[in-house]
Amino acid sequence: MARPAAKHPTELELEILKILWREGPQSGRDVRDQLAEFRDLAYTSVMTVMGIMEDKSYLRRKKVDGAFLYSARIKESATKRRMLRDVVDRVYEGSTVSVALNLLQAAEIDDHELRQLRKLIRDKSGE
Repeated sequence: MARPAAKHPTELELEILKILWREGPQSGRDVRDQLAEFRDLAYTSVMTVMGIMEDKSYLRRKKVDGAFLYSARIKESATKRRMLRDVVDRVYEGSTVSVALNLLQAAEIDDHELRQLRKLIRDKSGE
């Protein structure tokens, strides 16, 4: 029985998307070179994954001066929101408060970040 299609990008697909969101359109070789800084993959492996990503409509490919450039078809902010919502729903049973409490307990938060959080809470509560 075939595995159901994933709702979100895989770990490698997400790394490729991060490169394209950050750098803009890139050739497959450029993407592979940037991945090589932390992950040793053959060029052909990267191209196979990028082809799958194009089939999933995560990427678009455009020929420019004889070479293909790849760019993200999905937006960074929307993708991150969908993935986070999925974690909140599956792991924390939909409780945003549980997520926030766990993050505050588990992470080191500096004064600047605390000020940002306080402002967000004030804005959300209408204070």
